[in-house]
Amino acid sequence: MINKIFNIFKNKKSKYTSLLLVVFLFVLVNILISTGNISSLIKNLLIPLISYIIAALALNLTVGILGDLSLGQAGFMSVGGFTGAVIVAYCSRFIDNNLLVMIIAILGGSIFAGIFGLIVSIPVLKLQGDYLAIVTLAFGQIVKSLISNLYVGIDSLGLHISLVEDHTNLLKDGKMIINGPSGLSGNLRLSTLNIAFVLLFISLLVIYNILESKQGRAIMATRDNKIVALSVGIDTSKYKLMAFVVSAILGGAAGVIYTMSFSSLMPTKFDFNLSIMILVYVVLGGLGNMTGTIISTIILMLLPELLRSIQDYRMIIYALVLILIMIISNNKAIKQVFTNFRNKLFKKGAAND
Repeated sequence: MINKIFNIFKNKKSKYTSLLLVVFLFVLVNILISTGNISSLIKNLLIPLISYIIAALALNLTVGILGDLSLGQAGFMSVGGFTGAVIVAYCSRFIDNNLLVMIIAILGGSIFAGIFGLIVSIPVLKLQGDYLAIVTLAFGQIVKSLISNLYVGIDSLGLHISLVEDHTNLLKDGKMIINGPSGLSGNLRLSTLNIAFVLLFISLLVIYNILESKQGRAIMATRDNKIVALSVGIDTSKYKLMAFVVSAILGGAAGVIYTMSFSSLMPTKFDFNLSIMILVYVVLGGLGNMTGTIISTIILMLLPELLRSIQDYRMIIYALVLILIMIISNNKAIKQVFTNFRNKLFKKGAAND
């Protein structure tokens, strides 16, 4: 079985490494949970961790592959997450299957985030560099403010939506889904580890299939030299739009997984700091490096929690780890050691076939 997998991905080592890492993590986490060798704190962080990994992978498509600096990933997560919460509250009234409800919520949240990504990308992608970063940052702040002033309730008559002030006027059988600045309350926690890992695996497949297609090569050509890409007939605007929208869709899906793992959630969670944190995961993992993004997200998210017992030195150690990761990721000799190890692993697998 392993040899067949090696044959399938023998010319796609980076893809194989990332997918195999996800499978390994899935097996490892389930073993730790079944044997009781994982703390309740870490267990509760697993689904948010996976959602951050998906969001970081999606951002890497824009920052690492396309080469544009976006600071609006938290905005897309917010759109997808709160849309998914509304869909869950509505569908759960007449669908008893939680898995089906969750799938509908993920699809709905992703599509809605993709629509926002399309609307934003049309004017935004005409900008470059710092200007693009500022506009996407403003988008994230606008989304947070809109949701903080949004009131959505549901009763036997359906959904009731109001802006700025609560004029939903629900019946006795109704309940609020989004309550302005208070955000979500009474949210159904439908996210599971299995759903989160499946979505992570699918996200990787989507990203790698794009990268290995002619569209992916066009996106990378646009990143490397826009003028040359235009000279050979590549519609750079089209492919930049494609990368941005796909990133928004995956970010929205990550937001649904994240939101549906909490019973209550405030819009302020999806603020500027979250976008910066996800960008840090991408940069330290390596631009365009999906495996590195997964590893850096795991380390940087879990490390502060693991160091809570040494509260006085926790942030100092965290900062030192950030510096160390940056040094390692930019050291050619160290990177070559890992590359040689991976090449030997693949040669060994092919030889055993």
